[in-house]
Amino acid sequence: MEIKRSVTNKRAVLLLGIVIILFSVLLGRIVYIQTTKEVNGQDLQVLAQERWTRSEVIEGIRGTIYDRSGSALAQELKSYTVFAVLDQTQTNFVDDVEETAVKLAPLINMPEEQLRKALLTGQEEGKFQIELGSGARNLTHEQATDIRNLQLRGIHFRDEPRRYYPKQTYASHVIGYTERDMGEARMGLERSLNDLLTAENGLLHYQSDRRGIPLPNPNQHITPAKNGHDVYLTLDSNIQTALEQVMTQVEMEFEPEKMIAIVADPKTGEILAMSNRPSFNPNQYEQITNYLNFAISDRFEPGSTMKIFTVAAAIEEGVYNGQEHYRSGSIEIADRTIRDHNDARGWGEITYDEGFLRSSNVAMSKLALEKLGVEKLYDYLHRFGFDSVTGIDLPNEANSLLARNGRIDAATTAFGQGSAVTPIQQIQAATAIANDGKMMKPYIVDRIVDKETNKVISKNEPEVVGEPISKQTAEQVKDLLEQVVTSSAGTGTPYYIEGFDVAGKTGTAQIRDPNAPGYLQGHGKNIFSFLGMAPKEDPRLVVYVAVERPKIDLTETGSIPTSMIFNTIMKHSLQYLNISPNAENKMTNVEKQFETKDYAKTTIAKVKDDLNGKEIELVLLGDGDKIEAQQPQAGRALLPGERLFIRTNSESYKMPDLTGWSNRDVRRFAQVLELSPTFFGNGYVKTQSIDPGTKIEKGDYLIIELEMTESTEEVKIDEEIEQTVE
Repeated sequence: MEIKRSVTNKRAVLLLGIVIILFSVLLGRIVYIQTTKEVNGQDLQVLAQERWTRSEVIEGIRGTIYDRSGSALAQELKSYTVFAVLDQTQTNFVDDVEETAVKLAPLINMPEEQLRKALLTGQEEGKFQIELGSGARNLTHEQATDIRNLQLRGIHFRDEPRRYYPKQTYASHVIGYTERDMGEARMGLERSLNDLLTAENGLLHYQSDRRGIPLPNPNQHITPAKNGHDVYLTLDSNIQTALEQVMTQVEMEFEPEKMIAIVADPKTGEILAMSNRPSFNPNQYEQITNYLNFAISDRFEPGSTMKIFTVAAAIEEGVYNGQEHYRSGSIEIADRTIRDHNDARGWGEITYDEGFLRSSNVAMSKLALEKLGVEKLYDYLHRFGFDSVTGIDLPNEANSLLARNGRIDAATTAFGQGSAVTPIQQIQAATAIANDGKMMKPYIVDRIVDKETNKVISKNEPEVVGEPISKQTAEQVKDLLEQVVTSSAGTGTPYYIEGFDVAGKTGTAQIRDPNAPGYLQGHGKNIFSFLGMAPKEDPRLVVYVAVERPKIDLTETGSIPTSMIFNTIMKHSLQYLNISPNAENKMTNVEKQFETKDYAKTTIAKVKDDLNGKEIELVLLGDGDKIEAQQPQAGRALLPGERLFIRTNSESYKMPDLTGWSNRDVRRFAQVLELSPTFFGNGYVKTQSIDPGTKIEKGDYLIIELEMTESTEEVKIDEEIEQTVE
């Protein structure tokens, strides 16, 4: 019995020893861990932090590109992608393939059978989920809502940012585009200003339970997102929209190889409109056929528009006598014969003034070689900026290519052949003629603004880049340019606009044959251009238009498509800028124009009194007693029947019934309430996405469908475009 107890005691002691040893090891391990806070070389605090801490990306917003009045041209919007969950272990999966295919296919632009096959194949292959093709990506909120309303099981949405261009084919080569899903910036300002437009994403760090639910009062750390800067351009949407419309019309009617048009303010150098054809819709960038902004990247022989600057140089040097006679037709220079454009027949003995009006090559050659001299000619080309880029704030500007090899090059360059220049160089040089001899640097970016603080971080100002000629010379050149348009001997008579004093010069440039020496031959195988300004006494606009190889009949001239663009945009723009025709041709409604004041300094009662009897409709927004904002701004002219929008200091605003409103009125309304409008169609409001009487807030998106009424369908294009935004 004692022996058995002795064995038991020994076993108990042994077991106790083992327990003590294990406890000691465990205790030692705990002490070690507590001391070092490491397990297998990994920091316990880091492991806990990783297990219980979550991070979420706070997405920044890419900067918006606006026109001069604050209307968005490129902006970031939320888009939606539809996908189907097929995994049957999920609570919400596609359980009825037939119903899903029938109802969903029409809304994602996919054939019903193709969608049915995709869903069945995905189920057979055991896929968790499938994408539903290009038609299911980049959907608008309205499209996503239509699909949600179907209440299809297993159909889910993923929201993503996308770059959206609300005006579509609008200065597209100027703006450029960014690939879908906020991909790489391509072309235009989107690319050249990408560093300023690009946003920096932020991060939100927080502690959560094992299911990922944030803990109460967690320790949070936020790295805020940094939004991209906003860019405001000098483009005027009223003028730009008008330009796009008429260029589209000419493109459809004459099918030219390409077209270029620039509208500039000669007093500041601001580019008010710029367009090319072929163009593209940045929302559908896969269809681009032309990646060049011809207005700044294409250099070609300008033709007779260059004669403006040859004559200006001769006048400035005091060697031009407009009444001096010379023999037109042809002239021998070294081993070359320079011919006038009428097959060298010329017009006999004529004055240099008449030679300029008739666009005589012989006259310009004699001025360059016999009056100015070769060196002086090139000196003036330098003064007018033709041997260097303008420095306009657009990417990929090309420089000229001036021929300088002797007398023959000087002669041909003087009348626009042999040397190649860019359209924007011609615009810059023309500002000196229009602006009393002061040449203005062209620019298209007005300012860059910090989206967060609204602080202007960069702003362009008008810059005089030279004074190649005197005010007196500029006046004399404008007199000659006016005669080009008004005289029966002038080549510019198709560019006459009744009631407005237009001054300008035609150009017909030859095109190098890519397959053989020399130039292309045949009717219409040229670049037809016009460089003009108005009103002649004090030009407010300089417009350059070039049309290459339009399809014209043998009885038609190249001035037909070119003048269609120039005349339409010049007349429309002058009227839009409230420049009335001359005394012999006054517009009947000019005297009835009402000029707005700064109403922030007055009362609503005073505004009503001011409008009494003026046939201007006052639209009061909100029920406040103080005026916060207005559209149009002070100093703008309103015609009878137009609306003046006043925003009061109200806590809320209600959506009015916009039916029948013009495009212009809707944009003014959206501006004064800081809404984001998107337009479809032309004419007057047919439908609106926000119902009348609905409460609206700043930043709300407003979708407007426009249609032409019976009374407006037959209105000419230069009357239609007056309904566009300022």
